[in-house]
Amino acid sequence: MTIWKSNICVWEAFKVTEQSRNVELQARKQQAIARGQGNVYPVYVAHAKNAELWDEDGNRYIDMGTGIAVCNTGHAHPKVVAAVREQVEKFSHTCVMVNPYRSAVELAERLNKLVPGESQKKSIFVSTGAEAVENAIKIARAHTGRRGVVAFNGGFHGRTNLAMALTGKITPYKYQFGPFPADIYHVPFPSELHGVSVQDSVKALANLFKVDIAPQDVAAIILEPIQGEGGFYQAPTELLQALRELCDQQGIVLILDEIQTGFGRTGRMFCSEYAGVEADLMTVAKGIAGGFPLAAVVGKAEIMDAPLPGGLGGTYGGSPVGCAAALAVLEVIEEEDLCNRALFVGEKVATALSALKARYPQIIGEIRIKGAMIALELLEEGNPDKPNTALTQAIIAHAAQSGLILLSCGFYGNVIRLLPALTIEESVLDEALGKLSGLFDQLLSAAPAAANQ
Repeated sequence: MTIWKSNICVWEAFKVTEQSRNVELQARKQQAIARGQGNVYPVYVAHAKNAELWDEDGNRYIDMGTGIAVCNTGHAHPKVVAAVREQVEKFSHTCVMVNPYRSAVELAERLNKLVPGESQKKSIFVSTGAEAVENAIKIARAHTGRRGVVAFNGGFHGRTNLAMALTGKITPYKYQFGPFPADIYHVPFPSELHGVSVQDSVKALANLFKVDIAPQDVAAIILEPIQGEGGFYQAPTELLQALRELCDQQGIVLILDEIQTGFGRTGRMFCSEYAGVEADLMTVAKGIAGGFPLAAVVGKAEIMDAPLPGGLGGTYGGSPVGCAAALAVLEVIEEEDLCNRALFVGEKVATALSALKARYPQIIGEIRIKGAMIALELLEEGNPDKPNTALTQAIIAHAAQSGLILLSCGFYGNVIRLLPALTIEESVLDEALGKLSGLFDQLLSAAPAAANQ
């Protein structure tokens, strides 16, 4: 058994001085901001550049989370900064539904061409990924005239009420927040490690149609090509193709949530390109605008046009500053060949993590890599039914001491996820991987029995 306590506090693991500005700001934050909006690290960012950031006390960190897959083009990319500065000097807001502007039209045109598939596309802009998901469901219901929506266990689609209902994990996202909207259903998501096959998922879907809701009453099926908060489990091509065929047969709208997987993160502009599957609707956000709040729904024109004028929108949706940033991001992805860069990052990380797994085969149960979307699932005794949540949280908690920013995820919180900037310098990536390896050695040396079980 491991010796780690699952309730280890990041603050306790992070050494600070009495004069620390981080300490002062954390105390002020706890007095000013509701506890529900917690923070992983008591590290307050003063400035950042590409894959590195510095806190208020002058400490340097390598950011392997990029604000949860948002800064794919790195922090403060010069091209994005210049585009934002130019736009702010012109105007910051008019509301795209009142007085629209060129950048919104140009961005929609770019997205319509970039999203996979031969069908004519249209877009709408909102502010957050959750908003994009909610609007995608609205569009699907308007198009089909149906009520039901099917999602997958372990999926994450946001923190608003409908998005929470779609999310397939209770704690911390849904606990205490019900009731949720009706007509939302969940089926298992495939995972070879945990013994769930594509056939199991398809069979569960068929059973759902016999027991709970007829397919003729289902407006949409929504899933992530790679589950984000769920643990970076990849949807097999076989599953995506089976869902595409089913949706075509039953008149169901297939929604692919590419909020975390989009904009070069997996080695393609969008992850669903690997499967050759065209979504009816796609939700995008996170990496779209280099850190500026922007999200979109992009889909087949005849489906997107189902809602009447005024049925979709939002005051800040399609912010001119966000659109300017997004256009710059798309230029950077193309000019710097960031899709191929993501593949390079993934290959380099795979080599390092394979060596780490060879040292701790009973701890690291599986390494999952698609481009620069990387996960390590930690187990006890090599048993998939024994998630090593405690060790995972200990590694996250101690990462800041080693100058790393790491994130966890997974159904049981036992997955370490790495989301480096696609622009990360090779030397900085090597340094980060060395620090991660050192963290494992440091923490497991205190529990050698656990490491060798």
